Amino acid sequence: MMKWSDEASKTLSGVPFFVRKRVRKRVEEEAASLRAGEVTMEHVRTCQKRFLNRMEDEVKGFQVETCFGPGGCPKRAVNSDGLSESLEKRLSKRNMKAFLKERVNGPLKMHHEFRISISDCPNACSRPQIVDIGLIGVCMPEVTDEPCTQCGACVEACKENAVSIKDDVPVVDDSRCLYCGQCIRVCPVGSLKEAQKGYRILVGGKLGRHPRLGTELPGIHELDEIPAIVEQCLNHYQNHCLKGERFGDTLERTGLEDFIRKKQKNSRVLI
Repeated sequence: MMKWSDEASKTLSGVPFFVRKRVRKRVEEEAASLRAGEVTMEHVRTCQKRFLNRMEDEVKGFQVETCFGPGGCPKRAVNSDGLSESLEKRLSKRNMKAFLKERVNGPLKMHHEFRISISDCPNACSRPQIVDIGLIGVCMPEVTDEPCTQCGACVEACKENAVSIKDDVPVVDDSRCLYCGQCIRVCPVGSLKEAQKGYRILVGGKLGRHPRLGTELPGIHELDEIPAIVEQCLNHYQNHCLKGERFGDTLERTGLEDFIRKKQKNSRVLI
């Protein structure tokens, strides 16, 4: 990784998170082309000017973001390795940039891009609540017949106060549980085990002048079900999108309830 000056690094930290990786790459490419040993503010300003004046050149048409899970985060509830690459390929085949150019009245900007965010646990570090499709990995606990030692590790590990021990048996309150799987991980005797893994799916989130959190689709969905659901969302968006509006605006206009009913006909859920 190329070294950055303190001033350049501070400036980068102020760049909106959804384009920060892209900006870092462009600035480092600029510095490398000049054979600089360190990224300075001069490189940042040059790229900033180019970025603002020629933003449409930088627009890819879509973004797929991930959390730190694939890097070995200990909080992972699911293993989503390969999922982001799979979704990138599907979006690339749709030529989203060309599609948006047909819909948008004027030059393309970053906020027009269709965004998918993948988080491997309910901590949701990649902000799946504010993108067009947000995936949150979950792992559901299940009480087994193995005798509980009453060590209290599961109770201590649960930040939602969803686990308790009653009559020498762990009890999970589903109304509180976020399915992070931490109670399973710390149980020393297997009184709690992994029941099911999958993803919560949020649709229609966005930032901007009229921000909104994504709406959660019913159920928890298996990994191999995700591509089909994403395809269904993209089909709906491309069939009904007006003037490059975000997916949430499309769903509001066409009816979110109707979209959910159609999705449920073609999906299987874990709960």
